[in-house]
Amino acid sequence: MNKLKFIVIVLCLFSFRNIQAQEKEDRLEKTFTLEDMEELLMANHPIVKQVTLLSETAKAQVTQALGKFDPTVSASFKNKYFGNTDYYNQWNSELKIPLWLAGADLKIAYDRNVGDYTNPQSRTNNAGLSAIGLSIPLGQGLIVDSRRNTLAQAKAMINYLEGEKIKQINAIWFQALSDYWNWYFAYQQYQLLQEGVKLADQRFKAISEQTILGDKPTIDSIEALVVVKERKIELSKYAVELKNARIVLSNHLWNDQQFPVELPEYAIPEKIERAISLPDNKVISGLLDSAKIAHPEMIKLASKSQQLMFEERYRKEMLKPRFTVSGTLISSRRGINEVIPPQYDFNWRNYKLGFEFGFPLFIRAERGKLREVRIKQDQLRFEQVVTERNIYNDIIKKYNDLNAYSQQIDLQSVNVSNQEFLLKGELNKFELGESTLFVINSRENKLIEMRIKQEKLLTDYRKALAELYYKAGTKF
Repeated sequence: MNKLKFIVIVLCLFSFRNIQAQEKEDRLEKTFTLEDMEELLMANHPIVKQVTLLSETAKAQVTQALGKFDPTVSASFKNKYFGNTDYYNQWNSELKIPLWLAGADLKIAYDRNVGDYTNPQSRTNNAGLSAIGLSIPLGQGLIVDSRRNTLAQAKAMINYLEGEKIKQINAIWFQALSDYWNWYFAYQQYQLLQEGVKLADQRFKAISEQTILGDKPTIDSIEALVVVKERKIELSKYAVELKNARIVLSNHLWNDQQFPVELPEYAIPEKIERAISLPDNKVISGLLDSAKIAHPEMIKLASKSQQLMFEERYRKEMLKPRFTVSGTLISSRRGINEVIPPQYDFNWRNYKLGFEFGFPLFIRAERGKLREVRIKQDQLRFEQVVTERNIYNDIIKKYNDLNAYSQQIDLQSVNVSNQEFLLKGELNKFELGESTLFVINSRENKLIEMRIKQEKLLTDYRKALAELYYKAGTKF
C-alpha cells in the first residue's frame, strides 16, 4: 500500500510540473488575426500577384489595338542603269495617318520617278511631286471598320479580365478564410481538452493527497489517473490536428520575397464573439442587388455581351458595299518657302481622284457571320438569366444555413450552461460524499464534448458567413 501511495505522489508531482511548463509556454502566445492574414495574402500571395497581371494583359491588348491607328512611314527606291541608259530612277515615300472618324486615312507623299523607261502615268519631273490626300470609305467601314471594332472589343476585354481577377482573388480569400476557421476550431478543440487534462490532473492530485491521508480509497486515485491518461491520449490526437491545420493555413502565407512563411506554433487565432448577429434583411437585399451587376460572373457575361454588341455592329457594317473615294492634291513643291509657278502648286487644278467599288451579290458569308453573332447573343442572354438565378439561390441558401446555425448555437449555449450547472452540482455532492468520481468524470466529459460541439457550430457559422459573401461575389 505504501508503494502504491508513493507512485501516486510521483505521478502527481510529474503532472503538476507539466501544467507549470504549459502555463509558461502559453504566456508566449501571440494572436494572428484575420487582418494579419489578409495583409500577407493580398500583398504577397503568388496567385494574387498573378491574377493582378490579367488587367495588365487587357491593357496590353488595348495598346495593340491602338497600334492600328499609328501613323506609318513608308519609302521605296528603285534604280536601273544599263548600257549608258538610265532605265528608271524611282523614289516613293508616304506618311499615312489613320483618322478615327469615318475610317479615313490622311496621306502625305513625295514621289520622284524619272528615266527613259518609266511608266508615263507615274513619271514626274526631276524635282518630283508632293501630294496630300484623303481616302474615305463611304460604304462599308464608314460607321465602324475592323480597327475600330478591334479596339472596342479590346476595351471590353478589360472588364472581362477584371471580373476574372475578382473571381480568382475571392476564391483564394474564401479558401484562406475556411482554412483559418478550421485552424481556429482545431485550436479551440485542443484548448478545451487541454483544460480537461488540467482539471483531471488537479483532481488526481487532490484525490491522491486524500488517499495518502486515508480519506479516499486508493481505487479513486487509480480511476482519476486513468481519466488523465485517456484525456492525454485524446489531446495528442488533437495536437496533430492542430499542427496539420496550421500547416494548411500556412499555404496562404508568403513574404515580400515570394518565399513561403510558416505559421509559428506560438500563434493563436483571434477570439470571436459568442453572441451571433445574423445579417439583417437590408444586408441580404444589398448583396442580392450588388450581385446582379458586381458579381464576377455577371461582370464577365456583361463584358461578353458588350463584345458581341460590337461584333454585331461590325458585321452589319460588312453587309454594305465597299465604296472608297480618294482625292489627292499634287504639287512640285518640295519646301514650304519654295516659290513655284501657280500651275505647279497645290490647287484644285492639280489633283488625282479615284474610287473603288465592290459588292458580293449574295453576301452569304457576311449574313452567315451576322447570324452566328446573333445566335451567340441569344445563348448569352439565356446564360445570364440562369447565372443570375443560381447566384440568387446560392445567397438565399447560405442565409438559410446561417439562420439554422444561429438557432443551433443558441440551443447549444443553453445546453452547455445546463451541463455546467449539473457538473457543479455533482461536484458539490461529491464533496459531501453523495456522488462518485465516475459520475463527475462522465459529466465533465460530456461538458467537454458539448463545448467542442459549440465551437464547431461557431466555426461553421463563420465559414457559412464567409461563403455567403463569396457566393455574392465579394469579400467578407
